[in-house]
Amino acid sequence: MARLAQTAGLTDVQQEILATVRQFVDKEIIPHATKLEHEDAYPQDIVDGMKEMGLFGLTIPEEYGGLGESLLTYALVVEQIARGWMSVSGVINTHFIVAYMLAQHGTDEQKQRLLPQMATGQVRGAFSMSEPGLGSDVAAITTRAVPDGDAYVIDGQKMWLTNGSTSTLIATLVRTELGESSPYRNLTAFLVEKPAGLGEVSPGLTIPGRLDKMGYKGVDSTEAIFDGYRIPATAILGGEPGRGFYQMMDGVEVGRVNVAARACGISIRAFELAIAYAQQRETFGKPIAEHQAIAFKLAEMGTKIEAAHMLMVNAARLKDAGERNDVEAGMAKLLASEYCVEVTQDSFRIHGGYGYSKEYEIERLMREAPFLLIGEGTSEIQKMIISRGLLKEYALKR
Repeated sequence: MARLAQTAGLTDVQQEILATVRQFVDKEIIPHATKLEHEDAYPQDIVDGMKEMGLFGLTIPEEYGGLGESLLTYALVVEQIARGWMSVSGVINTHFIVAYMLAQHGTDEQKQRLLPQMATGQVRGAFSMSEPGLGSDVAAITTRAVPDGDAYVIDGQKMWLTNGSTSTLIATLVRTELGESSPYRNLTAFLVEKPAGLGEVSPGLTIPGRLDKMGYKGVDSTEAIFDGYRIPATAILGGEPGRGFYQMMDGVEVGRVNVAARACGISIRAFELAIAYAQQRETFGKPIAEHQAIAFKLAEMGTKIEAAHMLMVNAARLKDAGERNDVEAGMAKLLASEYCVEVTQDSFRIHGGYGYSKEYEIERLMREAPFLLIGEGTSEIQKMIISRGLLKEYALKR
């Protein structure tokens, strides 16, 4: 067992799950990741393996056919999967978020009908807030749902749907004009059920081609275009309009723990590659690991991994305890993603010229790490969340 990124107080079940996932990563993901990533090929065999392991139902309550595991277990599983290939963690990330939102906020009918199918991976979830004209300014959402009898008609364009073409259920946030003074109370989350595929997948709903990205390949990222798309009012998450923003933010807190876990996973892999290479590569008659300049880099990398992992674990445990973790999740996401870029760059430098070759795994990690700086809210957004929380907590008594 490696020394770094260990988690105290895990149950026997959690340890068994993590050991199984780590073995799967070592045997089924790492040996194939670079080839699949360079081909931008969807990892169908890996996804099928995760289905067989029950990972799609990891956090879904047992009463709905899932394993009923905690957010901490989920985060540690994601950390291991991202250590193998971040794109694979993307396949299950949005699925987990949607399943969590359903379990927390769905109606009994929604939970009874959808969660058992999500637990097996038969129904796969995607999460949609962003639009072409907005980033983190959720209040500026322009996609609208207008009431029409016992249904709504949705018009607008959504952006950056991970699993947009492979998913069969999209949790999407749109504007419903309810006359509320706060723009956030005029937002509603809908559960859009659709077939997998590209093109006009349902009347009024088009999933255009996959977006071409610098990294994060293999997993599909798409837009979703709604043009007179008719959806029943029963598809509103929880059955009540105007609660979408709060439901989505609850899901985003889970997503930020996930991004922190992914950053930890990439950092761990970058460190593993660096420390192995540094003991094999020789200059001036000795392994470069024996040169102080390299030894100090390895020390700093390991320390950053430990710090990021501990923040991520703390944020997950707070959420599992039913406590608010917006500040802690923001801290974990901020530090883990920034450190991930730094650790990956240090590993790249240790590899020297070989790090620039596509034959070496570090080249892929160098393109994957920057995505985590912007996913689930940029570092600047995290700093806003953290500072607001701290100012509220430490407000001067007047």
